[in-house]
Amino acid sequence: MEDNNLPERAPEPAPDGKAAAKKGFLGRVDTFFGITKSGSSFRTEIVAGLTTFMAMVYVLLVVPDMYPDSVSFGAVYIATALGAIAGTMLMAFLAKMPLAQASGLGATAYVTGTLLGGSMGLTYANAMVFVLLGGAIFVLLTATGLRKKILAAIPKEVKVTVPVGIGMFIAFIGFNNAGVVNLHEGSIVFASFNVLNEAVTYRGAIGALVALLGAVAIAVLAKKNVRGAILWGMLGSAAVYYALIGLGCAWNAYGCREVFTGIASGFEDPFKAFGAWGKEAAGQLFIHGFDFGGIGAGQLVVVIITTSLSLCMLNMFDTLGTLYGACSKGGLLDENGNPVRANQCMLADAIGTCAGAVFGATTVTTYVESSSGVAAGGRTGFTALITGVCFLIATFLSPIAKLVPTAATSAALIWVGVLMMSSVKDIDWTDPAAALPAFLTIAVMAFGYSISYGIGVGIISCVLVKLFTGKVREISVVTWVIAALFVAMFVLTN
Repeated sequence: MEDNNLPERAPEPAPDGKAAAKKGFLGRVDTFFGITKSGSSFRTEIVAGLTTFMAMVYVLLVVPDMYPDSVSFGAVYIATALGAIAGTMLMAFLAKMPLAQASGLGATAYVTGTLLGGSMGLTYANAMVFVLLGGAIFVLLTATGLRKKILAAIPKEVKVTVPVGIGMFIAFIGFNNAGVVNLHEGSIVFASFNVLNEAVTYRGAIGALVALLGAVAIAVLAKKNVRGAILWGMLGSAAVYYALIGLGCAWNAYGCREVFTGIASGFEDPFKAFGAWGKEAAGQLFIHGFDFGGIGAGQLVVVIITTSLSLCMLNMFDTLGTLYGACSKGGLLDENGNPVRANQCMLADAIGTCAGAVFGATTVTTYVESSSGVAAGGRTGFTALITGVCFLIATFLSPIAKLVPTAATSAALIWVGVLMMSSVKDIDWTDPAAALPAFLTIAVMAFGYSISYGIGVGIISCVLVKLFTGKVREISVVTWVIAALFVAMFVLTN
């Protein structure tokens, strides 16, 4: 097989061999995406696209469960699917890379936990304004090249621990949603599995148990390299949940019959979800998003800047980490070890976020599960195109998605928390100047229930440590500005 025309460090041909050049429409598609040139084939790209979809479709089930009851499941489901379609199609046609995008769980946790669950009384529409502004900043930074300066200004101690803190935050949401931990009279208590105690409901104990066992199941599947481990673990957890609830019905356990009654009454026409989306989510940022109630002008300016910047940074961290991780698996790195067409990927991510905000979706980011498609042989944007088409089909499956219980989606959130812990090893915990900002970033995110507060405290503490240890010259002007903005946020918004 001749590959003399392939670029240096090009990926190996797919197992089924280098496809012959196509003619007609398929030939034009082949030429546009560079399928044959990359050593891949239509068959390989299709399989890779399906693999990526199966690995990350869980996002359509998990994200709606993270929202408060004020926003319906159907509306968020459709918004999330459309955001995934927009971002993934941009990755296919703009970046021409085998990567897929959807609403990031970290950004979603930030929106639902910090913005919607905070004390400022922000609405869903308000939150989408921040998402849009974060995306717009990302577009500006990427187009002008300022992105590199912003990333360089974030201290390493904070940068590498942001994913860890987000992971802890996401895992806590999973624990809380499933009832593994419960807020009780101002304290957090672990779930009780003593169903003989009249104060403990069978249904509640089952939810917590299934979430924990589901996380174990996902870990086992991942250890065995099963593709789509999160999805299969969730579906298995759902089956176990309903089996145990069925036993509860047989034993006349309180609340179990309500589960099946709710399913019977809640199974609806899939087009109703589109109706809910049109009413509650689509374009709401333009209709009600700029009504911030009684928040003062000065306070609002600071909130807008810090919140939008936080969402932008979260997106940049997620995307950069995913690009390096996924591209390294498929030989999609240049001679300097950087992802090929990285700028186009970042731009696709930023524009996808802006489009997603209009749809009502939280920050769209490149998913690490794209690695599964790359590992399956995906090398071009045609892989992303197939994944995007799958998300389009999934928009009509919302009634089926609603059947997945919170206990099952919580298992996925717990596992995502596990995956995001790996960055903690990159911190020099023996250096107090690095250990304190890193610890505060993680701790404030998890215990303070706010991702932006964690980033802010981490940056401020890093600046103070360097200031009082004679390393003030290591603090860039951009870092000073970011720290000052977060100080203003703490002073004016709490």
